[in-house]
Amino acid sequence: MIEFGSIINGKQIKNDQWINVYNPYTKKKVGRVSSINPKTLDSVLTDTKKTKITLTRHERYEILNKIATALENRVEEVSKMITDETGLCLKDTRYEASRVSDVLRFSAMKTLDDDSQVFPCDVSKNGKQRRIYTTRVPVGLISAITPFNHPMNQVVHKIAPAIATNNTVVLKPSEKTPLSAYYFAQLALDCGLPPNMLNVVNGLDVESTAEMMTIHPDIAMVSFTGGSKVGKTIASRVGYKKVVLELGGSSALLILDDADIEEAIEVTMAGIFKNSAQRCSAIRRILVHESLADRYATKLTEKVKSIRYGDPYNQDIDMGTVISEEAAMEMESRVQDAISKGAVCLTGNIREGALFAPTVLDHVENSYELVARETFGPVAPIIRFKTLDEAIDIANDTPYGLTGGVVSNHWPSIQRVITELDTGTVNVNEAPSYRLEWTPFGGVKDSGLGYKEGVIEAMKGYTNIKTYSLPWDIA
Repeated sequence: MIEFGSIINGKQIKNDQWINVYNPYTKKKVGRVSSINPKTLDSVLTDTKKTKITLTRHERYEILNKIATALENRVEEVSKMITDETGLCLKDTRYEASRVSDVLRFSAMKTLDDDSQVFPCDVSKNGKQRRIYTTRVPVGLISAITPFNHPMNQVVHKIAPAIATNNTVVLKPSEKTPLSAYYFAQLALDCGLPPNMLNVVNGLDVESTAEMMTIHPDIAMVSFTGGSKVGKTIASRVGYKKVVLELGGSSALLILDDADIEEAIEVTMAGIFKNSAQRCSAIRRILVHESLADRYATKLTEKVKSIRYGDPYNQDIDMGTVISEEAAMEMESRVQDAISKGAVCLTGNIREGALFAPTVLDHVENSYELVARETFGPVAPIIRFKTLDEAIDIANDTPYGLTGGVVSNHWPSIQRVITELDTGTVNVNEAPSYRLEWTPFGGVKDSGLGYKEGVIEAMKGYTNIKTYSLPWDIA
């Protein structure tokens, strides 16, 4: 069993109160982390705010790469720990460990960049013999709050850009999956990260802990990834602070009448079932032109039936559990509701505890709760459409606006989808979730405020631009 104390000023602080972590598949306790009380959290936030980090670019570059190398040498250990706390299969958690090192190395690369600007002042009749310069400075204390579904990668997406820009961070990972966050923080300290640059806390009183992590006056910026409802609550609380909200989604994949069926199936499989479909950018609605729908549904069902799901520790398994039995039960209820309203189950809809079989439903309507809300699990709902206008209307008929995709080779139709889908990302002949760790990522509407994450955009967001000018004799 893994045990971590609160990580405060470079040390693990343990007390008599613990938050237990259980594996969703075995239901056994796999670890625990120490709980922090509101008074101590208040002191941690104040002390972290007072800490000034003065690492050079080269020092930050070295630390980030050192952490990446250390993680790459521990892939099996890390993936096993993530499987312990999430129930995700080892194939998925090994991939997550690989993504984490990408985030660190991209952050290290961008640390060496300098996007300062220079503005000559003799371009105007009102100018002087001067030049104006810009530089970027850290925002200060960042409050980072992360979800359960990518318990280390989500953490590192917030922490690595903060290290790259000399900011301090207090992190609150999900109480369901905190182990990998503490593991990462301790490893970062072992690799030379200065004490108090990163502190990690959780509290048994989750609501009070989360509230203080958003309203505390010493916090300069709140970076939150999670559900839309909680994100909106945070937005209403933060006040005069920077805020980044990366929220939920109901991504649509549009399969147009000219689409190659085999390519569409490949894109669908890549876009739904990885990570037990617990990704905010996973395909939640498959919009298929009526001329292809029967063939597509048959082929997709055949493919989904071949997915091996079950014991996440089995090396040959393709998909493990969702995060909890309660989550699987909610999914089961929404699938049953869709079936009662006319949807046809082609495969799946079997639940055993937190395991939910990969499921395909045909003849789904956009109004069903299954797709009207974010159903966070391995369900492939097929919605049929007649015209591109109808498909775009259906895709946009959702409170979410994170990602979308289209399978087609008809360029005018592709252009329309890219232009008219009200989302932060549109991928062509690729899953809506596809990205690299340094590319801009984020949504609109209930999926976010339009602000982008990804290493480059996060580093911009974690800094303020300072402008200064100097005399410049052009003679």
